[in-house]
Amino acid sequence: MGQYCISQQVVLYTLDREVLLVSSSRYPDRWIVPGGGMEPDEEPSVAAVREVCEEAGVKGTLGRLVGIFENRDRKHRTYVYVLVITEVLEDWEDSVNIGRKREWFKIDDAIKVLQCHKPVQASYFETFKQGYLANNGTPVVATLSEEKASTYANQSSVSSIR
Repeated sequence: MGQYCISQQVVLYTLDREVLLVSSSRYPDRWIVPGGGMEPDEEPSVAAVREVCEEAGVKGTLGRLVGIFENRDRKHRTYVYVLVITEVLEDWEDSVNIGRKREWFKIDDAIKVLQCHKPVQASYFETFKQGYLANNGTPVVATLSEEKASTYANQSSVSSIR
């Protein structure tokens, strides 16, 4: 199967059905889901908590795994988690260093904002809304091809790729 590059992203969700997006470091007028790469020997769940603090300035307790999204063409796998927020920092690493901003969106609005330039990230919220319940609590594994990055389909259970 070959070595995959693994990253993680976090769905920050409130009881008001809102999610937190951050401004892109490359395109500050675009919103993205916070997350990033992992340090050597770092677990995706640990990296998720670290990255979301750096990028979005929030701390919390890691919740369930929403799904694992794979792009086989690029050999890239992204773990997507929910974080239960316990603390919102006034200043955080990326706000100070690169001027990153954060904003709360209703889920459907977040999907619309992400759809044009980050369709895979928009799919995280579609999966968040429906995939978890439809799969009786089993996280979704989605496989993405280069040309069909905006569409995704359930391929197997999490255990099949571990």
